Amino acid sequence: MEAPPQSSDDQSPPSDEVQSLSLSVNASSSSSTTTPIPSAFPQMSVDERFTLVRSIGEECIMDDELKNLLAKKPNPICYDGFEPSGRMHIAQGVVKTINVNKLTAADCKVKIWIADWFAQLNNKMGGDLKKIQTVGEYMIEIWRSAGMNHIGDKVEFLWSSTEINKRADKYWPLVMDIARRNKLPRILRCVQIMGRNEQDELTAAQIFYPCMQCADIFFLEADICQLGMDQRKVNVLAREYCADIKRKNKPIILSHHMLPGLQQGQEKMSKSDPSSAIFMEDEEAEVNVKIKKAYCPPKVVKDNPCLEYVKYIVFPWFNKFKLERAAENGGERTFTTFEELASAYESGDVHPGDLKPSLSKAINKILQPVRDHFKNDAKAKELLKRVKAYRVTK
Repeated sequence: MEAPPQSSDDQSPPSDEVQSLSLSVNASSSSSTTTPIPSAFPQMSVDERFTLVRSIGEECIMDDELKNLLAKKPNPICYDGFEPSGRMHIAQGVVKTINVNKLTAADCKVKIWIADWFAQLNNKMGGDLKKIQTVGEYMIEIWRSAGMNHIGDKVEFLWSSTEINKRADKYWPLVMDIARRNKLPRILRCVQIMGRNEQDELTAAQIFYPCMQCADIFFLEADICQLGMDQRKVNVLAREYCADIKRKNKPIILSHHMLPGLQQGQEKMSKSDPSSAIFMEDEEAEVNVKIKKAYCPPKVVKDNPCLEYVKYIVFPWFNKFKLERAAENGGERTFTTFEELASAYESGDVHPGDLKPSLSKAINKILQPVRDHFKNDAKAKELLKRVKAYRVTK
């Protein structure tokens, strides 16, 4: 598909139909009094920047490389990418907003790759590119209204179809070289990045996908790959490729924690299973019901999704967790560290019946500006209507 010519900072989707629904690049996001991580800090030292950036990752490959990068490059380029594949859950919406705001506060530039062609390769939305691009525009509206800082400045949304078409002479030789240097079993080990496994009956497009995602890192000139732990294997492939071509500066892998689904045994949220996820525009009552039904065994901290949401969403956003409960059950209590809350929960001092309503209240407060935006902005409302009508395909 040929995309219309666009300037490098154009954030509109490569589709006239979708573009008619988009907000202008400079449109202001819904005001929020709960935005995490201020848009700017006083001048930070290298150690302070390292601590802030490193706090994003459950794993970093390698710590010394990250510190060296921050010491030598004032504005490192960070990359993340998403398939537009359905409604956005809070792991994509809230956690990504928190992480991006940390990166920009540390003077990093963030390139968010709206991977429309990749979603088509992976047969999302039944492979319908127009639907995929509508979902991509909806995603951008979510991040604007959720409180992501510096959009259009330090944060850039790039459509894969547009950017690849503009610089095809650079992109495709890179993909071909990565494919040529790797055996099929090595590429198959990366299919987890698409939500697949090596035993699945894969299309040729899905086998080609990891080579393209590996190429994205170099195409976007990324210093840091800031994606989830589920994308680790292809990021490691990029570092291996650097060794193959004798490139000294390898991309640093900063992998964030994957939030589990709400039910027992769900390793991550699933868009195809609404009961497993809280979506960014869920109504207050929907959030309350989903958390009320969530797996939350008393005195068990490990693999407890409710506690994980407190740790990775509520604490980074508010820097505290307020437990609201009746006086006869111990009264209100404010926790300033997750460790303090985990200890109280494990001892039985905090009961699931008290934790869940307080968690619901905190998440609803975070999501309210998003709800307001999609109710009050006509274009955003129409985008959401379309996305909700689409059938999610795996």
